[in-house]
Formats: sequence, structure tokens, C-alpha cells
Amino acid sequence: MDRERHISSAFDRDLEAIQAQLVKMGGMVESAIADAATALESRDEELAEQVRARDKAIDALEAQINEDAARLIALRAPTATDLRMVLAVIKISASLERVGDYAKNMAKRTHVLSQMPAIDGAGLALRRMAQAVDSLVQDALDSYIRRDADLAEDVRQRDLEVDQMYNALFREFLTHMMEDPRNITACMHLHFIAKNTERMGDHATSIAEQVIYLVTGQLPDEARPKSSSVPAQAGATSGG
Repeated sequence: MDRERHISSAFDRDLEAIQAQLVKMGGMVESAIADAATALESRDEELAEQVRARDKAIDALEAQINEDAARLIALRAPTATDLRMVLAVIKISASLERVGDYAKNMAKRTHVLSQMPAIDGAGLALRRMAQAVDSLVQDALDSYIRRDADLAEDVRQRDLEVDQMYNALFREFLTHMMEDPRNITACMHLHFIAKNTERMGDHATSIAEQVIYLVTGQLPDEARPKSSSVPAQAGATSGG
């Protein structure tokens, strides 16, 4: 009995250390979202470059979490419930890493866009969309820390607002392109950013769904509500 208690306490201690890394990673990703959006709106190329540089630290932290989680599974042979917690950490860190990549890609385009005439209102609209996504990421991580399935479900539902923002921006960019062909290149870059920001929301939702599974033992039955989406343009992928 003492040995089992010792193994259990050792597992809890190791898991707590990994979760601390996950929280740190979440904070870094939230900063990347906010800073990338600010850099885009203000055409701050120096801040954009900082976002790009810091992405390496986010990637390194995900790799460390994966390594520590694998070691934890190998050394502690966790029970089914404990194993579910470790696997959730791995999946959540993967989602955070992807969000960080999208923020980096937003920052990468700031230099290109800063050389072009500004599209009226686009920077502000994209920053608002990024703020909505940042809120989803924060709440998804809070729901994990608190094991709060209700908050996680709220994140799932609120992602619809991000989808609607994306659809509105897509139509706005089309209008700018039709009104003046000189806007086409800038609007294509801006659409890429809008699509990537919408995908950040999808990853926040994935984190929320992991929390629901962790708490209830079941993934959500109902499909997540999605806004009627406009067709994604060619090239609207995460990029490198």
C-alpha cells in the first residue's frame, strides 16, 4: 500500500511539473497572438520579428512536454484515468504549438503588408478577431486547469463568433479587391491571416474538447456549431 501511495505521489508530482510547462506555453502563445495582431495593425516590423523569434521557444517547450510525458508514462505506468490526463496534456500542447505557428505566420506577413497601401479598417478588424481568439485560448486553458467542462463547452459555442468574424472579413476583402485591383495582393495576404486566425479558434476548441473528455470521459456528442463558411482561398494554410 505504501509503495502504491509512493508511486501515486510521484506521478502527481511529475504531472504537476509538466502541467506547469503547459501553462507557461499557454502564456507564451497568448502573448504571440496579441503581439502579432498589434504588430500587424501598427505596422511594427520589430515587434513582428520578436514574435517570429519567440516561436522557437514555443516549439522547444512542446518538444520538452512530449519528452517528459513519454518518460512519465514509461516510468510510472499510469492507470487508465491518469493516462488520460497525460495524453490530454500532449494533445493540448500540440494545439498550442499550432496556434503559435499561426501567430508566427501573421507576423511574417507584417513586413510584406507594411510595404503596401493600407486596407482601411483591416488591421483593427483582424486585431479584434485575434482578441476573440486569445480569449478562447485563455478560457480553454483555464477550463483545463480547473477541470471545468462547462467553461470548455462555452469555448466551443463561442468559436462560432470567430467563424462569423472570418466570413465578414472575407466578404470585405472581396469588396476591396473588386473595387480596386491594386488591392488584390494586400487583400490576399490579409485573407490568409484571417483564415489562420479562424483556425486558431478551431485549436482552442480542440483544447476545450480534450477538457470535456478528461472531465466526463466522453467527447461532446453534438457537432460544434459552425458558421456557414465561405470557400477557403488557395494558399490559406499555415505555411512555414
